[in-house]
Amino acid sequence: MPSPAENPAPHAPEHDTERAAAHAAEQSPQRTAGDAAARAVEVLTVPTDAGPGRLLVSPAAEPRAVLWLGHGAGGGAGSRDLLALAAALPRHGVTVVRHEQPWVVAGKRIAPRPAALDAAWLATAPAVGELAAGLPLAVGGRSAGARVACRTAGAVDAVAVVCLAFPLHPPGRPERTRAEELLRPGVPVLVVQGTRDPFGSAEEIVAAVPRAVAGAVPGAVPGAPAVEVVPVEGADHGLKVGRTAPLDQEEAGRLVAEAVHGFLRRTLTAG
Repeated sequence: MPSPAENPAPHAPEHDTERAAAHAAEQSPQRTAGDAAARAVEVLTVPTDAGPGRLLVSPAAEPRAVLWLGHGAGGGAGSRDLLALAAALPRHGVTVVRHEQPWVVAGKRIAPRPAALDAAWLATAPAVGELAAGLPLAVGGRSAGARVACRTAGAVDAVAVVCLAFPLHPPGRPERTRAEELLRPGVPVLVVQGTRDPFGSAEEIVAAVPRAVAGAVPGAVPGAPAVEVVPVEGADHGLKVGRTAPLDQEEAGRLVAEAVHGFLRRTLTAG
């Protein structure tokens, strides 16, 4: 029987079906390292017009940069990939700030529309700026959070964007591409993508980016830097690997953290 992500119900609004699929993809037990990272954070509440949001700060002892991450439409900041970054990057000099949107803090199950997500994110930018205290700021997130980061990177003066499981299109609807969002930031963009993600595989991302660069996708920034794509073999939208994947889940988590660390190191060095 096909899953909801593979065969959305015809009577359901597309955005609700997509959020439900993202929610299913992101629900999974977290690993011990991620739990340890969660316990180490400083929690800050930030007011917005949509209600209070929350910042979960995993500080580096000697920070050289700050990475501000948003979560997906299927859950909060406890997804395995966000926790992996919060556990790994501070020891490399990157303070990780995971942002929980007001709808998650309020205990709601359904995310609002993109404009509301962008507004709550931007309302939190001054607080993140105080945490950065003049350090380079990279932004990113998983799934819907990655889209928010791409759309608002210019407004927050981000030096780079990190996209985890970027939802290139709704499941089963490749013609409804969001490739232009990946070219909108005007700064280097990293996409870490599963090879069996129903929202767009790593191969689909690679194929979509040249078309966007060539101007086939409206809204792409002319001359935008190249988008770097790192595939996670056998991983789905939650970056969960299957039993037959060449990597186990712990190895996949290390791959995500190493890819992001390497990307930020190169970006900051080039800058």
